[in-house]
Amino acid sequence: MDRNDEILMQMTAIGNTLKVTAIHVPTGTEVSFMAPKNTPMLSLKMMARKKLEYVIKKNNQS
Repeated sequence: MDRNDEILMQMTAIGNTLKVTAIHVPTGTEVSFMAPKNTPMLSLKMMARKKLEYVIKKNNQS
């Protein structure tokens, strides 16, 4: 995964949490996770990128 690859993110508030869905545009890989509602946006973006990197790497090993 290239550092400049486009990632789309959607956040949905559910009570005191956020459901974050992220899509890696070049591969169409989608991940989601929950985070506290007060989590800084930069942290959410970093978590999304790390989870996408993990899933893409895992899928390429199979």
